[in-house]
Amino acid sequence: MSLIVQKFGGSSVKDAERIKNVARIIAETYLKGNDVIVVLSAQGDTTDELIEKAQEVNRSPSKREMDMLLATGEQISVALCAMALEAMGLPCVSLAAWQVGIQSTGVHSDARIKKIDSERIRSELDQHRIVLVTGFQGVDRIGDVTTLGRGGSDTSAVALAAAFRADLCQIFTDVDGVYTTDPRVVPEARKLEEITYDEMLELASQGAQVLHNRSVELAKKFRVNLEVVSSLERKPGTKVKEVTKVEKTNIAGVAKDTSIARVALIGLQHNPGVAFQVFDLLSKHNINVDVILQSIGREDTKDITFTIHKKDQDETEQILNDHKDVLKFDHIEADDKIGKVSIVGAGLMSNCGVAAKMFEALYESGINIQMINTSEIRVSVLLDEDDVNKAVKAIHAKFFDEI
Repeated sequence: MSLIVQKFGGSSVKDAERIKNVARIIAETYLKGNDVIVVLSAQGDTTDELIEKAQEVNRSPSKREMDMLLATGEQISVALCAMALEAMGLPCVSLAAWQVGIQSTGVHSDARIKKIDSERIRSELDQHRIVLVTGFQGVDRIGDVTTLGRGGSDTSAVALAAAFRADLCQIFTDVDGVYTTDPRVVPEARKLEEITYDEMLELASQGAQVLHNRSVELAKKFRVNLEVVSSLERKPGTKVKEVTKVEKTNIAGVAKDTSIARVALIGLQHNPGVAFQVFDLLSKHNINVDVILQSIGREDTKDITFTIHKKDQDETEQILNDHKDVLKFDHIEADDKIGKVSIVGAGLMSNCGVAAKMFEALYESGINIQMINTSEIRVSVLLDEDDVNKAVKAIHAKFFDEI
């Protein structure tokens, strides 16, 4: 007998028919003699609809109250799915994060899981019940509901798999695995049989929406046996693991992200500690910064440019302007009409010319590069937002059409 954690995304439970389909998948796993923990996201567009409801009564609601509101979406999903399983005569129980004891930090809308109490779930499993848990949420030290950020249900599932040492964690989506790029943009994209934790983490961090990046971090840290599969078709998915067999290409995939904004601080003093002051200030307000570029400097000043999530742009500009006297910059320039395209692959470390090949694809397509950022297994470029899909197609063709 194995312990299997199964997570189903919003599109997989968007209506009654999809919920019944999910219940059949769960039942099939359970009836094979496995213990099953199920994590569900909110149905379809429920989260967006709840955000709209909030906007109708308050244009700037507090993050705490938004967490209280948004956490209800997953509660609806687990209760409805439990009802579908009950109708099939299967023993089950739906539980919210506070009932399970998923303890988190107190950062509303972007909390991190600190600990999971095992007692309640273990008790239910011992009674041979299927346990359905709300994804995307936790409870902080004072008992307030927190949410883990968009895609946080993936993290909930992997955290539960790690806490209970599950034999397998399956992430069910409306696609049948991880592709070399978004198949909606490039129909010729190829499904990967397997991918390394590091490659998947980079793809997720650079905009690929198959898995939440923090879920991959947890899977790598605790060696969770992770698989991405379709909830709509019964076919093999993509295994995420430590080491994979050697592929013919140097890269695993091409990712895009149009949810970013670029912020530039112009005319900073060219003194030691200025960069620390800027990014320490943003860190204290829980604003994540990605690509960073600092100019060489001119006339005792320098410019620092960085990217953030679009949702943080107004807050970032406000924070920086509020501390203008301390930071001593001339002005801020911001642009939310940009996008990021990245290539990811373990082959980048040992093969020269991979970045040049990417830049050649962009040159041949007449696409201008604004910024470049690299890691050991990734090369990212910032482009005009309108050029992003064109760039993805050109880069994917350059690397994969030759195989």
